[in-house]
Amino acid sequence: MADDKRYEGKTENLKGKFKEGAGKVSGDEQLENEGKVDQKTGKIKDTIGKVKDTVKDVVSH
Repeated sequence: MADDKRYEGKTENLKGKFKEGAGKVSGDEQLENEGKVDQKTGKIKDTIGKVKDTVKDVVSH
């Protein structure tokens, strides 16, 4: 079972992509930058989730 952090990460990444795109279209540089930060945060959360999943697999075997 995937760790909740992975789901959080993927959601955060998608939210960031949307914000970045909306910021580009509207010319809102702050919104665009927030989107980029959200994407990086999402990638970090996803990576943490992957590590947790790997540890669980190793420990359970």
